[in-house]
Formats: sequence, structure tokens, C-alpha cells
Amino acid sequence: MSGDKSHSFRTITVKELHPTFGAEIHGADFENMTDAQLQEIKAAMAKYGVLVFRATNLTDDTHVAFSARIGALDNIKRFLTNGRKMRYTHYELFDAGNVDEQGNPIDPTAPRSHYNKGNLLFHTDSSFNPRRASWSLLHAVKLPPPGTGGETEFADSRTAWDELDEGIKRRIEEGGYVGAHTLLHSRKLGSPDYFKDLDPWSEGMARHKVLQVHEPSGRQTLYLGAHCHHLERLSGDGAGRGVEVEESEELLEMLKKHMTQQKYVLRVDWLSEGDLVAWDNTSVLHRATGGKFEGNYVRDMRRTTVHDDSSTAWGYNDGQEARGFNLQGVLGGTKSETRKEIVA
Repeated sequence: MSGDKSHSFRTITVKELHPTFGAEIHGADFENMTDAQLQEIKAAMAKYGVLVFRATNLTDDTHVAFSARIGALDNIKRFLTNGRKMRYTHYELFDAGNVDEQGNPIDPTAPRSHYNKGNLLFHTDSSFNPRRASWSLLHAVKLPPPGTGGETEFADSRTAWDELDEGIKRRIEEGGYVGAHTLLHSRKLGSPDYFKDLDPWSEGMARHKVLQVHEPSGRQTLYLGAHCHHLERLSGDGAGRGVEVEESEELLEMLKKHMTQQKYVLRVDWLSEGDLVAWDNTSVLHRATGGKFEGNYVRDMRRTTVHDDSSTAWGYNDGQEARGFNLQGVLGGTKSETRKEIVA
């Protein structure tokens, strides 16, 4: 996969960004998008997994409206506790920036900065929810100066599976492994000292198969990331069967290292305000990279998250409800007052 494959599409131009995945899309008309163009964008996502749109001129309204044409959207209502205020009017927008309620960059030592450190690890958005996410659509509202960091990296989970050692493939196929995911795990991994008293077992976990078929492309893929706390095997009735701790840790570590090798990674630079980067969480991993902007410059990023509607969207979690990130009683002391500063 290389070069410009614009001939494959009629209403958009596609510039490939990596030998195996990722593409920059030109010609998308977000104000008057036809159904035909929308279908081409969906086809491009099925093929490339990551789509970059430059200088879109999207507003919060048009960002949400376009995302809603992809599928049903998640929202932040369950996170709005303890008087937390929104910086904008749409519940469908997740705050993925570093901006406090006064519009200033968050202090790197603040609780929310510790929370955000988990985003520096390769993960899939919402794998900790009973119903997982498909697309995430991240819009740059305000960017820090060039050269101060803030790029986003992606890893190609489908090609990583294709090129996995055949013996390990058989082990995964025959093992029936299921990942148990919780947001608490990635937060603790990201800032272990700050979250030393955080127990990932204190809240329920979402369970999704490790080996998946990515239905839009028909390719097999690995569904893992920093939210995955441990591996299990599930029987036909959905009851969990234990995997030895050593086996779980060894296999998880090996797979995550394999999936995030440099040859599977694409780094996307944010060039201008209005850039939109969309990705399919069921076929790629991603992570933030941080940088000198932290604590010094505002980086206002807003994300919509589309609910997955594939046959494996709910994993082994039917009937469960998505939960907010609840730190009450976990951090203890004065830190328990910081919960409203962290969530959403």
C-alpha cells in the first residue's frame, strides 16, 4: 500500500500515510456532504483505519452533526458529577484537551494531568465500556505553537495480527482469550505513584474477545490496549474462567509490544486549527505523545465517540450500563475532593 490512490474513489482524494494504514482525505464537504461521499469516507475508514482531514472549518455543531451520521454517539452525562461544568453545550463532546474551566492550560501537577497520563499509553477508546466504541473523531479547536508537541500516534492492529508468529496465532485462536478492561488500570499505569491506592478491581470490568473480526474490512485484528487489565477465558454461559496470572501478564505484555512496534506505528501531526482526525477503535490503537506545551499552552481538543454496532460490540457485557470514573473513597483525604476536576 503506497502512493496516491485517488482513482479508487470518486468524490474524495486519498493520500496514503503509511505502508499498511492511515490516509489523508481531501475533498470532503462537511457542510453539504452527500450520502455517496459519506459512504466513500466509510469505505476509506474500513480500508485505512485512520483518516486525517485538514482545516475543516468544523464548529462544535457541525462536528457533532457529522459524527452522528456515522452512528449513535456516546455522551458525557454520566461524568457530570460534583458540580463539574462543561466548557461547551454538546453532551456528545468529550474534552480531550488540557484546558481548565477558566480557559487556561492545566497545571502538569494537577489531578487531571495525572489522569491524562494514561492517554500516553496505546489504547482503544471505550474498551472499558460494556458497548465498545467504533469511530473516534478528534477535532482541533486551538493548538499550541508548532514544535511544542501534541502529536497523536496510531498502531495498526490488523497488520500486527497478520504478521504475528504462527505459533502465537494458534495459541490465541485455540485459547479463547477474553480481555477484561477497566479505565482504572490505564490511569494507574499512567501515573502509578499518584494512583497508588487505586484498585482496578474496585469497579466492574468490561469483557471483549482478544481476537476479533473487523467486520467493515473482514480482516482479523487484535483488540487490546492499556485499559486491558488481565485475560480470561469465557465459557458458553459467559462465566469467567481464570487464566494464571503469569500467563495473562506474559501474553498481554508480548502482544502489546508486538502491536506497537515502530513498523506498525503512524505519527500524525496537527498542522492547523480545524484539523480533524478520525479512527476506528476496532482496528487501531492510539496514544497521545505529550510535549513542551503541557502547562504552558492551551491545546483544546474535542472528541466525539461513535458506539460500535458490529455483532461483537457488546462483547460479554449484555445488559450492563456504562459507568463514570468514580474516585470517591479511593484517593482518600483531600484528594477525594479532586474528583470533579478529573472526570470527563
